[in-house]
Amino acid sequence: MTALALDLGTARIRLMRPGSTAIEERPSACGDPGARRWPVRHGMVADMPGCARLVRTALRDVEADPHRPLERVLVGVPVAATRLDRRAAYTAVRSAVRCRVTMVEEPLAAAVGCGVDLADPRPRLLLDAGAGIAEAVVIRAGEIADAGAVQAGAGDPAEGAGCPPYARERVVAMVADLVARVPAALRAALRQRGLLITGGGARDPELARRLCADLRMTVSPAADPANATVRGLACLLSTVEHRTPGMSAIGREDVDDDHK
Repeated sequence: MTALALDLGTARIRLMRPGSTAIEERPSACGDPGARRWPVRHGMVADMPGCARLVRTALRDVEADPHRPLERVLVGVPVAATRLDRRAAYTAVRSAVRCRVTMVEEPLAAAVGCGVDLADPRPRLLLDAGAGIAEAVVIRAGEIADAGAVQAGAGDPAEGAGCPPYARERVVAMVADLVARVPAALRAALRQRGLLITGGGARDPELARRLCADLRMTVSPAADPANATVRGLACLLSTVEHRTPGMSAIGREDVDDDHK
C-alpha cells in the first residue's frame, strides 16, 4: 500500500512515508511572503481551500512513484477537535490527496513516535505542546482515557513554536487538573512514570521546570519532540487497516451522516 503520514501543525506541516527515515517539512503558510495566510489555527483547519493548497504544495516535495499513486493518508488531529473540526480536516486533505483519509489523535500518535507501548495497562501522562494548542492526555491500554487542552499560540505562527511564556501558567494548571482527575488507585503509577513532553514546547526548559515543580514528578522532554507526531503516524500506518485502538476513521459516510 502506498501511504503517507501527515502532521498538519499550526506552524509547520510534516510528511513521512512508512519505512523511510526522511521527514519533509515546510511552514504551514500559503501565499506570497508579504501576504502569508495560515490555514491551520490553534491546531484546527480554519481555511479548508487554503489547507488543501498547502497539502498539495507539500506533496510535490515528497518523492513518489507516479505509477503508484497514494492509497491512504493518515493525518493527525487534536483530541479537542470537534466533529466540525474533523470534517474540515478530512475535507481539506481528501480534496488534496484524492485517496482514503484516516485520522488519529495527535497525542496518541506522538506517544507512538516516542516508543510508548500502547498495550501497557498502566497509565501514561503526555503533554503535546505545539505552536497553536497544548494537549495533555492520560493514555491507558491504547486509549486516551482523559485529556485537557489549552490554546497556546496567537498571532503569526512563524514567530515561534511551542508554548509561549504567557501560556505557561494555563498549561501547567491544565496538566495539574488532569492529574487530579485520575482515579486515586491509578495516580501513584501515573506519577511514578512521570510526564513526557512532545511538540515544540518540549524545548522550553522553563515550561519543564514549572511542570516538575508544580506536579512533583519527573518531566522528560522527548528526544525528537517536534517530529514525534509524524513519526508515530508513520508507524501506525502499518496497522491502520486493523483499526488500532484510539483511531477515529472519518470517512465520507461519517461526514454525510451529519446531514441525514
